Amino acid sequence: MSPFLAEVDRRVLVCDGAMGTMLYGKGIFLNRSFDELNLTQPDLVAEVHQAYVRAGADVVETNTFGANRIKLGAFSLAERVHAINLQGARIARHAAREQAFVAGAIGPLGIRIEPWGKTGVDEAEEYFAEQARALAEGGVDLFILETFRDVNEIGAAIRAVRSVCALPIVAQVTTEEDGNSLDGAAPETFVPELERLGADLVGLNCSVGPAAMLETIERMAHVATVKLSAQPNAGRPREIEGRNIYLCSPEYMASYARRFIANDVRLVGGCCGTTPEHIRHIKNAVRAMAPVTARTAVTAPSAKAPEAAVAPVPRGEKSRLANCLERGHFVVTVELLPPRGFRADALVEQARQLRIRGVDLINIPDARRASARMSALSAALLVQQQAGVETVLHYACRDRNLLGMQSDLLGAHSMGIRNLLIITGDPPRVGDYPDATAVFDVDSIGLTNVVTRLNRGLDIAGQGIGHPTAFHVGVAINQGALDLEEEIRRFQYKVEAGAEFAITQPVFDARELAQFLERVAAFRIPVIAGVTPLESVRHAEFMANELPGVHVPDATVERMRRAEAAGQAAAEGLAIAREVVSEIRPLVQGLQIATAGGSVEAALAVIEAVAV
Repeated sequence: MSPFLAEVDRRVLVCDGAMGTMLYGKGIFLNRSFDELNLTQPDLVAEVHQAYVRAGADVVETNTFGANRIKLGAFSLAERVHAINLQGARIARHAAREQAFVAGAIGPLGIRIEPWGKTGVDEAEEYFAEQARALAEGGVDLFILETFRDVNEIGAAIRAVRSVCALPIVAQVTTEEDGNSLDGAAPETFVPELERLGADLVGLNCSVGPAAMLETIERMAHVATVKLSAQPNAGRPREIEGRNIYLCSPEYMASYARRFIANDVRLVGGCCGTTPEHIRHIKNAVRAMAPVTARTAVTAPSAKAPEAAVAPVPRGEKSRLANCLERGHFVVTVELLPPRGFRADALVEQARQLRIRGVDLINIPDARRASARMSALSAALLVQQQAGVETVLHYACRDRNLLGMQSDLLGAHSMGIRNLLIITGDPPRVGDYPDATAVFDVDSIGLTNVVTRLNRGLDIAGQGIGHPTAFHVGVAINQGALDLEEEIRRFQYKVEAGAEFAITQPVFDARELAQFLERVAAFRIPVIAGVTPLESVRHAEFMANELPGVHVPDATVERMRRAEAAGQAAAEGLAIAREVVSEIRPLVQGLQIATAGGSVEAALAVIEAVAV
């Protein structure tokens, strides 16, 4: 057994407090890489370590929380991963001497990994292993993996450390006030999983103060078989004169340390806002207490095995669109924009007229070019309820975090939305509000994985939601992408994630589409082709040069230029669209028609080219 684990078995150990809080207090700006200070200002980092050792810390963490290749890359320091981590371990070792253990601190990558992001688990493991190798070389006694929101990602970190060495691992998740991880996993789920992955201690850090963390620790104590750790923030920060101040006193933190220990916490310390003074009081509280020596066998009422996925709803029963595509029926959809303002009368009437004329579905885009309109979800519901026609809801990842999207989708399903077109979304700067911010917590591949889980009766944390949803999952594809290999690779990932149909970008070159479809034929999902009738040469030039992901051949632009000179631009645009439809009709399973001004007449004129 390692000296650290032997000591944890014998007594409660006190970990240090916040490194970032202390460095910020010493004049280091937040826009700097705190990890780089290991190389540029090692004496400053050593001062912080020494202050915590003098305060009584039994464990000091290296100043390497964000020292992975991804986060350092944001500061153009990706090639200094080894040097920063090696020096961080050496600084901490020198400061700790023989008085404290040195823990190699590893935090999350700062990006989403599969199944929610495009970074593979194997890639993530290599990033973590690169950091762990340097820390181990620097002489750490253990590793603390901290502030992880995603159990899948911390699992990658655990495996990476285990591939490097056999040193002890403390695996810490960050949770909300309700005790669930920031991605929704309950303690009854993530504690057994972290134990299964090989964590020697399981715990919590960051996000919440002592009171909320204690409630979660109490739940964890019911299901854990390993020792626990707790490193709360010094309360929630409050903004005072432009600075975030943590207001929990050292005495208050120490009082909660006693309560943590009573729940079998054997490693207790602090996170954001905690200082050497907090640690000094926690140390005094620990000295006055004996650790819990045995845990009474208790089964928490809420503790249960991970939920099993349930059989999904058969595709043909999900929606009219799904049934049509399964039967090989050629479908025609028309895109209608959500209205500006809250009145949707015109939208509903347009949808009603299209239904009467035989259009199968209405596509509702998600705030195209990031302009401020009625939400696509609201518009889709009004069309279905008042016009009596099924919709395809375009759902973008841009504006919502993962949990928010999950909640939106569950609500949409409860109100009858079944067809989704999942897109990553354009950045807001291309719209009417260039100062708006975007979220992009996941991309379209990640969200497709989310919806597939919901269709199997599981949320993103692997917990059952009761009945499975019955979403018919569509994705966007760009047949004219500049990097076609990357587009095909992403399309394959979308299909593997659960995509059931795809809609192309507007098609202006039938040969280009045919070549693309030949490349992706093995994916075996229906493809609906986008078609947009051009209205003017300016419209053609805009589509060709300014609309992301759309390819308009030079010959088509020139054809529109000649037609406009003759006063026939709109008619020529319709003729081009009808020609495209005639050429691609045998290649695809449906059409999505989008007109620049939402013209029903123009859409119907294009539909006339469809051979029934």
